[in-house]
Amino acid sequence: MGGTLKVGIIGVGTISAQYFAEFPKLEGLHLVAVADVNEARAREVAADQGVEALSVDALLADPLIDAVLNLTIPAAHVDIATRALLAGKHVYGEKPLALDPAEAAPMLELARERGLRVGSAPDTVLGTGVQTARALLDSGSVGDAVAAAVHWSSPGHELWHPAPRFYYQPGGGPLFDMAPYYLTTLVTLLGPVIRVSGVATRSGRDRTIASGGDAGGSIPVDVETHVSAILEHASGVTSTVTVSFEVWASRAPLFEVYGTRGTIAVPDPNRFSDPVEVWTVETPEWTEVPVSAGYADAGRGVGLADLARAIETDRPHRASGELAFHVLEIMDAVLRAASEHRVIALTSTVDRPEPLPAGATPNSW
Repeated sequence: MGGTLKVGIIGVGTISAQYFAEFPKLEGLHLVAVADVNEARAREVAADQGVEALSVDALLADPLIDAVLNLTIPAAHVDIATRALLAGKHVYGEKPLALDPAEAAPMLELARERGLRVGSAPDTVLGTGVQTARALLDSGSVGDAVAAAVHWSSPGHELWHPAPRFYYQPGGGPLFDMAPYYLTTLVTLLGPVIRVSGVATRSGRDRTIASGGDAGGSIPVDVETHVSAILEHASGVTSTVTVSFEVWASRAPLFEVYGTRGTIAVPDPNRFSDPVEVWTVETPEWTEVPVSAGYADAGRGVGLADLARAIETDRPHRASGELAFHVLEIMDAVLRAASEHRVIALTSTVDRPEPLPAGATPNSW
């Protein structure tokens, strides 16, 4: 690799713009080519980025490419990742890792057999927001953690996304689309989960696309659109999580961690660097906490850059396939718990990723 990971991107839909914006800032990455099932779109994006447009097969076969950034729809994640691994390439993908643990496990085993890395979004947990919250929690500023609560909700992505149908197919919904940000953060802060219970439902309201070329089109809903879960962490901490495409307005706190001596208001894990606030017995008012950890000015792609640095320095990468698999199993178990009306014990576990100090960069830590 020569210290730089040469990357090919498969899938140049809406989310890819955020990655393209960050690539020039990430010294450990070099974008070589892009591909998409819509080859005209791939050529257009390639021209904008000054890289080569290839077919999916040609990109996977290209010996110059070290890693594939997989930005396809969830249903294609495992197929593309497996083909990339078979071609001898590392893989970093958007969330979720797969549609279910059964299809993800062989992919991770293949990577281990071949000595290749698998990484997965979200990498927002590597920014200063979540990392500062972790440093605050680990320092004992609010005493011992007792519980956490998450509530993310919206009326639905069809109100803003120009092609939202896949959000209402398996691999989408508020659980698989949005919960990975919050579950990854919960595991990062509080450690792995051992048991879950949950309830899930959907309303009968019509879903209509509000923008783009398909504006006015209806959306079939094949997933649950309001999900609530209780998670038991191995540490004994309990977390409650609600994610929904059914809520028009709410005053519920987004993300809080409750300790024996206070409360941490964790910033939105869908963002990298929002401020952290804390309330403690010693200072009984909400106080903004100075940044004390994490990659500063981070954006999407920092997890891939961290993976590249990890390869170079022979250390574990933080936005790992194992962490994404544990989060995937949590989500799968929540839906099974809801369907079967019982508590589900998880089979996977994962270590909390190594924390990041203040001033860290993907190229130097």
